[in-house]
Amino acid sequence: MRNLAFLAPLAAVLAVAGAAQAQPAEVRVSIGPDLQQKAEDLGEPEVQREADRLAVTVRDALARAGALEGARVELVLVDIKPNHPTFEQMASRPGLDGQRSVSIGGATIEGEVITADGQHLPVRYDWYSTTLADVHGFTTWQDAERAFDRLAANLVAGRLVTR
Repeated sequence: MRNLAFLAPLAAVLAVAGAAQAQPAEVRVSIGPDLQQKAEDLGEPEVQREADRLAVTVRDALARAGALEGARVELVLVDIKPNHPTFEQMASRPGLDGQRSVSIGGATIEGEVITADGQHLPVRYDWYSTTLADVHGFTTWQDAERAFDRLAANLVAGRLVTR
C-alpha cells in the first residue's frame, strides 16, 4: 500500500515537469505604420480587433499542433483590406451598403520567429482574393481572416517564409 502512495506524488511531479518543458509559442502582433494611417479610414478599433484576432489565430494553431514550442513569434500586420465596408467607412460614406458593397479583401503580414535556440527566421505572407467571384462569406474581414488561417497553417507546417 505504501508503494502506491508514493506513485501519486511522483505522477503529479512528472505532470508538472512535462508541462514546464512544453512552453507554447509566444505571439505578438503590432500594426505597421502604413496601416496605422489607413486605420483612420477603416476604424481603429476594428483594425486593432483584427490584429488581436491574428495573434489568437496563430497562437491557438501553434499550441494545438505543439509547433514552435518556446519560440517567440513577432508579427506586423502590414496591410488589411475588408470584403465589406467597416462601420467607420459606412459612417463617413453613407452611400455604402454593408451587405451589397463587396470588395477584394485580404492581408499582408511580416515579422519573424525567434526560435527557442535563438535563430531569427523571417516571415512574410500575404493573401488577397483575386476577383470578386473569389469572395465567399458575408463577414467584413472574411478574406483577411482566411489569410490569418493560412499563415498559421504555414507556420505549423514549418513553412515560415512564404509567398
